[in-house]
Amino acid sequence: MRRLSKKKALSLVKELDAFPKVSESFVETTASGGTVSLIAFSAMAILAVLEFFVYRDTWMKYEYEVDKDFSSKLKINVDITVAMKCQHVGADILDLAETMITSTGLQYQPVIFELTPQQRLWQSRLREEHALQEVPYKTLLKGAPTALPPRESSSIEPLDACRIHGHVYVNKVAGNLHITVGKPIHHPQGHAHIAAFVSHESYNFSHRIDHLSFGEEVPGIINPLDGTEKITYNNNQMYQYFITVVPTKLNTYEIAADTHQFSVTERERMINHAAGSHGVSGIFVKYDTSSLMVTVSEQHMPLWQFLVRLCGIIGGIFSTTGMLHSLVGFCFNVICCRFKLGVYRPREVTPKSHKQTFSLTKLNSQQTNDATS
Repeated sequence: MRRLSKKKALSLVKELDAFPKVSESFVETTASGGTVSLIAFSAMAILAVLEFFVYRDTWMKYEYEVDKDFSSKLKINVDITVAMKCQHVGADILDLAETMITSTGLQYQPVIFELTPQQRLWQSRLREEHALQEVPYKTLLKGAPTALPPRESSSIEPLDACRIHGHVYVNKVAGNLHITVGKPIHHPQGHAHIAAFVSHESYNFSHRIDHLSFGEEVPGIINPLDGTEKITYNNNQMYQYFITVVPTKLNTYEIAADTHQFSVTERERMINHAAGSHGVSGIFVKYDTSSLMVTVSEQHMPLWQFLVRLCGIIGGIFSTTGMLHSLVGFCFNVICCRFKLGVYRPREVTPKSHKQTFSLTKLNSQQTNDATS
């Protein structure tokens, strides 16, 4: 009984077979079928390799939410070179809450404003990266230096510029970074710069922004103002940068950090009180923080999705090429049958075979008559 039940179960399983086997004696191979198979296998291999590269690649996912952190401090990283001597310029920050932050965290370093050929090459490459970096967070840690390279050797040229660099911590409210003539001083009614002892002819606010960022510094990220250079020959020039800072949480396979990205609008004009253009000569970076926070996470295709897509590619190409081959063969047979070409061409009957057929018919008639008589 057990053997009988096993045989029944085995026969039932055989009846459910969705992949019946065809004997090789009933399989016919053709040159056209081999050509189509070769094309199909080549397409499968190419698309499978391309799909593997897609599987290895990653993409950035952006999520937005309200920034609820208002108590923490905002870090501003500054590296700006001004074409004036350090004793003639000063930097300070005044925020919306009338809180004045002097340049305690900033350092003043006398330098040469003109760049060396090596530094100029670095600056040109930095500008190219600005144009090519569509997704900046995918180009992290490439090894390219993000800071201005130092001079190779000491120069005898005079130190005609001042490099203001360092970082300061400010409140997360709108503020204004001033770089203008004279050192800043505390004042009960606001803030002021001592500029009375600086000659007006020495005013020159040509500047170069080697680095300006907010929050934690992430190596490899190029900020919008990095590599910016402004040259002026007017003593009364005002440069304004209006910046919107967006808090950003960065989570990639290389690094995780809480930083900030920003957008900027530039404006410059000449101060001429007689013409109605009022103001103070200098460099003014006016920033404001956004109420939204962006979370940037690096995503990767899961293995199961890669296998499903790979099976879809192989099965789709196999089925499509099979249907196309059958359709082309059917159309070819219809055309050959319609115009009597190829195997559908009628065969001609030779006279010899016709004579043999006539003789055989006559002999059969004689035998029939003899039998009748």
